[in-house]
Amino acid sequence: MTISLPVDGPAAPPRANGELVFAEPWQSRAFGMALTLQEAGLLSWEDFRSALVARIAEADGSGDPGRGYYHHWLAALEDTLAGARIVSADELAQRSRTLALRPHGHDH
Repeated sequence: MTISLPVDGPAAPPRANGELVFAEPWQSRAFGMALTLQEAGLLSWEDFRSALVARIAEADGSGDPGRGYYHHWLAALEDTLAGARIVSADELAQRSRTLALRPHGHDH
């Protein structure tokens, strides 16, 4: 299945001159993880897209994700993976705590 990313609307990723924009390395990694998991058949793209739209709406209600788009993307990915029982919410929380302890500037 080929993913068709929206160019407008709440789930549309940030773009400049038609190209996807990633301000930080982790953003492109989170983007790639979602696509890879979907291609492997482990992630329902519709479930993920719905979770992303819900996260964005919950955060600001405006439908405009702004700078926080990839924070919403990552949260929606975690929601979808936990909801599908691919990884537990506890495992996600533990991994997040471990990564948060890494020195500043360590980008992965």
